[in-house]
Amino acid sequence: MEKSKSPVSTGIHYYNYFSFNLFIVYIAQYKTIFMTLKQKTKHTSSPSKKPILQVLNGKSLNPPPFWLMRQAGRYLPEYRKVRSQVENFLNLCLTPKHAVEVTLQPIRRYNMDAAILFSDILMVPYALGQNVDFRKSEGPVLEKLSNISKFCDFNIETFHHSLGPVYETINLVKEELDNNTTLIGFCGAPWTVATYMIEGGSTRDFTRVMSFARSQPEAFHGLLSILIEASFHYLNKQITSGAEVIQIFDSWAGVLNEKEFRQWVIKPTKEIIQRLHVQHPHIPVIGFPRQAGPLYTDYIKETGVTAISLDQTASVAWVAKNIQPLCAVQGNLDPRVLVAGGEAMQESLQEILSTLGEAPFIFNLGHGILPTTPPEHVAELTACIRSWSQKT
Repeated sequence: MEKSKSPVSTGIHYYNYFSFNLFIVYIAQYKTIFMTLKQKTKHTSSPSKKPILQVLNGKSLNPPPFWLMRQAGRYLPEYRKVRSQVENFLNLCLTPKHAVEVTLQPIRRYNMDAAILFSDILMVPYALGQNVDFRKSEGPVLEKLSNISKFCDFNIETFHHSLGPVYETINLVKEELDNNTTLIGFCGAPWTVATYMIEGGSTRDFTRVMSFARSQPEAFHGLLSILIEASFHYLNKQITSGAEVIQIFDSWAGVLNEKEFRQWVIKPTKEIIQRLHVQHPHIPVIGFPRQAGPLYTDYIKETGVTAISLDQTASVAWVAKNIQPLCAVQGNLDPRVLVAGGEAMQESLQEILSTLGEAPFIFNLGHGILPTTPPEHVAELTACIRSWSQKT
């Protein structure tokens, strides 16, 4: 005859069962919290370990850290080898395997302090639905923009789907970098991207975009608003994918008068940065309003950038006096001097380092590396920067 269980033993049984299940729930919750924190901190590194993050946090380093705009590109033979394996430049940007490789090539060769995502500022119009092509010896060619209404129904899911390979590239590059190398993401500023969208490619006189902006101000403002929205989402996703610093390239800021500069350069950039800092309060943002001249100071004060990248037309003496008291500075060797190399490069390099190197400073070029740059000149530049502290 089966012995019946007492109420006490039954209670103990249910208590143990309940306690065990509660324990399982706690373990599951702990695991969920742990994985969430791990995901959030996966791409976070201490600024004390990465020279560029130290500078962007207000510290002066001797020697200063450096990276070069367009450091991955046609001047490197290993880049040309990868480029020959894909049909066009757009495919190169959108194939993570190749984009990761070319992003890392200059890091392996020169050990720069930052890797910058290999991509292009025209990824945004591409993801918005404008046809973008890169033709040999002609550069970018974009579908003629007759009406901006096609971009008004901005679909964020479609947008991010188009740019998925870019985010994958960032994630993969981040996993390959050591604890001293910063990963930089970027976008083109709304004004500069708008020039390509309206002009249909590169231009020297900006006639079409200027005419459009002045004759159809509401439509142009609408286009800038779309680009602000798209750029924010693009950069936000780059950050969550692993980018530790953002640079905003406004390559054609210098063609505008002061009123237009404030309206079409400062205002959109300020809005993008404000929105980014709501999501990522501590993400450093480097602004590059090329050839802004005396308006560099207003750009810094009004946009909220962490640092400013300067083109080669900015006098280093003026920069030391007027810009470095405001924020960290990046720049500004003339890319043509890097092509020349030798004594001319040494003199320019020493002037920049001796004038700007005592304050928070990142060495860079005034624009991108030119395709005709000898790789050995970049190696010489690297050696000079790394040994500079021993000469001061």
